[in-house]
Amino acid sequence: MDSTTALPGHPFQPTGEFYMKYARDRRSSISNEQTAKLLFEALPWIKNLTGKTIVIKYGGAAMVDEQLRADVMGDILLLKIIGANIVIVHGGGADINEALSHYDLPVEFKGGQRVTTPEVMEIVREVLVGKVNQELVAALNRHGSVAVGVAGTDAGTIIAETLDPDLGRVGKIVRVNADYLTSVMASEYIPVVATVAQGEDGGFYNINADVAAGAIAAAVHAHKAIFLTDVDGLYEDFSDKDSLISNLTLEECEAMLAGGTLAKGMIPKLQSCVEALKGGVFRAHIINGTTPHALLLELLTDAGVGTVIHSTQEAYEFDQHPHPLGTFASRLAENIDASAGGVQ
Repeated sequence: MDSTTALPGHPFQPTGEFYMKYARDRRSSISNEQTAKLLFEALPWIKNLTGKTIVIKYGGAAMVDEQLRADVMGDILLLKIIGANIVIVHGGGADINEALSHYDLPVEFKGGQRVTTPEVMEIVREVLVGKVNQELVAALNRHGSVAVGVAGTDAGTIIAETLDPDLGRVGKIVRVNADYLTSVMASEYIPVVATVAQGEDGGFYNINADVAAGAIAAAVHAHKAIFLTDVDGLYEDFSDKDSLISNLTLEECEAMLAGGTLAKGMIPKLQSCVEALKGGVFRAHIINGTTPHALLLELLTDAGVGTVIHSTQEAYEFDQHPHPLGTFASRLAENIDASAGGVQ
């Protein structure tokens, strides 16, 4: 039967393509009850995020891989829709290395920091502000006009001085002026911050993106700082994958840093978490950006998928016993529990 043939016993004559679908063709792989329970589980976490500011440090494979980047941008948009104020802070190490190779400039690191000569600083600024930042803004704006590109030099947002003369134009943050970021968020946009700082000497500085995210989170009085990386979180012993830590306090985090047993690549992230928490941020999260929808799983489910560091013992206790659902939602959940046994 083609699209213009009448359905037997049907009261109208189709005039074009059929749009009628069968329920069996649209069924999810999980039951309706499981879907509803997941949504109800998210409700208190959504309530907790609405109106709050979240700073997301974005980098690693999640930024380089096109599909992962699209997934992360979608997750960020959903967080914005539910009422969170978002700031994205990014680096761009892979793109910088590629550009330096193109110009036959050396790629050199000391103590995990990029040696940034004045010539290298020009490339860093060109790549971070002119390429990576604009690509991320464009990826977000595919969902609507929601993002604004910000260089750390804009409105003197990040002010820095020399960290170490041997590293050249690598900066130590002196202060973060949050007024411009706050005004962008107040206008319902997402600021996407490239980590190039304005120097007190009038020049430019290259800033580690983890460090910048921690300092910005403190300056904008963020509720959460989230560090996207390429590992699942903080391990007590990285060689033992069963030692992934889901929750710990600031005090415990500082003890681990002092212990000297942490994986080298995790130390800057933890130091940035400490900086943010001591600056007034309630929680810092370390999650794997290569896990699909890691942001949503970490922020909107009870179990989460990464490591969360709490500023106080009280904050830790809150997350172990999240506030209950509202009365209306609780009654709906009870109805689902009561009827689940009779649903096939």
